[in-house]
Amino acid sequence: MSFRDQVDRTLAALAVTPGWRQLQQYRPDCDDETIAEILRQAGGFAERVLAPLNGPGDRHGAQLFQGRVHTPAGFREAFRSYAEAGWLAVDLAEDVGGQGLPLTVQAACGPLFERACVALMMVVGSTRAAAHLIWEAGDEQLIREWVPKLATGEHTATICISEADAGSDVGRLRTKAERVGEDWRISGRKTWISFGDHDLTERIGHCLLARTGSEPGTRGLSLFLVPNMAEGQPNGITVERLEDKMGLHASPTCALNFDQSRGTLIGSEGRGLAQLFRMIELMRLQTACQGLGLASASVDIAERYAKERRQGGHSSSPPVPIAEHPDVRRQLEEMRRRTEVLRLAVLELATAMDLAAYEPNDERRRQLENFCAWMLPLIKNFGADAGFSVANAAIQVLGGAGYTRDWPLEQYLRDARVMTIYEGTTGMQALDFLTRRLWRDQGNGLRQLKARVRADLSSAVDLHPKEVKVAQERLEAFDEFSRRMMSLQAEPERALYLAHDYFLAGWETVLAWMDLRLRRIEDHLQR
Repeated sequence: MSFRDQVDRTLAALAVTPGWRQLQQYRPDCDDETIAEILRQAGGFAERVLAPLNGPGDRHGAQLFQGRVHTPAGFREAFRSYAEAGWLAVDLAEDVGGQGLPLTVQAACGPLFERACVALMMVVGSTRAAAHLIWEAGDEQLIREWVPKLATGEHTATICISEADAGSDVGRLRTKAERVGEDWRISGRKTWISFGDHDLTERIGHCLLARTGSEPGTRGLSLFLVPNMAEGQPNGITVERLEDKMGLHASPTCALNFDQSRGTLIGSEGRGLAQLFRMIELMRLQTACQGLGLASASVDIAERYAKERRQGGHSSSPPVPIAEHPDVRRQLEEMRRRTEVLRLAVLELATAMDLAAYEPNDERRRQLENFCAWMLPLIKNFGADAGFSVANAAIQVLGGAGYTRDWPLEQYLRDARVMTIYEGTTGMQALDFLTRRLWRDQGNGLRQLKARVRADLSSAVDLHPKEVKVAQERLEAFDEFSRRMMSLQAEPERALYLAHDYFLAGWETVLAWMDLRLRRIEDHLQR
């Protein structure tokens, strides 16, 4: 596996991302040489410290012993090294212990770490996202107590939403929070909590949704930080069980019971879900980075194997590398394209999110925010899907060897399968894409997408007329599909039935667009 090659591909992708050059104008400290060195350091750390834990961690898994979760050997030390090196808080403000770098830098480094040990990165993702959430929505005392320690890895955090009868249907949550004097007390049962308990840190903060009012649905939900320890004593939280999962064995997925556990309200009462979305957005982008990391590793393995494995050719001559067979070349090219256009799409979204934060003009900032809202469900879902699909395709290239544990592909496949489920299933993302992004937002994000695609088309038409034509036709077809879906608001059942097809058509449009960026990289390499 080549972490160095992934670094080089990421730098090439940044170089052809227009938003990155715009962002560098706001951040002259993020010059090309500095970013290249940061990425090289990230790749080296991932390969040297994290990657050796991936296989053993999968085989041994996390274990529940006497009510506490124990992570595989080496995980605690690796997490500590990761945090001490500053990787945990790359994009968090410097005055609370972060590096103060743009989100784009984190999104460029993230797939390297995910590639190395995606299970350990599960706790990193929730901890980092919680630090951002508390920094933006918490009061001064909560920020002071938690954010610097999350940034340095002294504390960790989870996202606590799901319950046995309320997964995607958040409005049916039954966990309750009640005032007892000056305190809030939380009681209920939460499921599917990644790193809900562990031995990496002594203190774990659960960013938890609970019902504080009698209003039905999501309106009665509030957001709390509920620590596992309060004033040095256990806080009424017990681990009921660990889920026995298909993959991510080293990431403990817990069912937790809360019994009059003390919590601190984050933000305003009754606004819990809206406030939690800051954390969810970051974790959805991380999910795309997870898929990208596993896809990058998988295609690298398949390409190397195909160059070394010899089969076929004329019987009177030595066998040839299978990479020379046309069908194998086709498979490798499709895997590589799927991986690299995802890399470009992730960076496109990350730079837009950064630029929205820096943009002083209100109208321009709203346009960027609309584009980001439009792209996020696409990136989350199809980024996650690429991790599974490319690993699956790589197993096909290796044949029977890929099906064995002699190669890590079968682990990548198992680890990646859940990624289109957590942080919002494919179906939920498709519904959001249609009902929120198209209907509620009146297609504002779509208009921004079309403007960006057309700008790239006009700049590439002389060099790549064939690809420009394909992208133009794809955009026009999607635009027509969008008009049809807008007209179906009066027939919601029919529209919702078509939501997945519409979602997929949106991603195919992004793929055709990013294909033009990929051609620019290939042009540069050929010169």
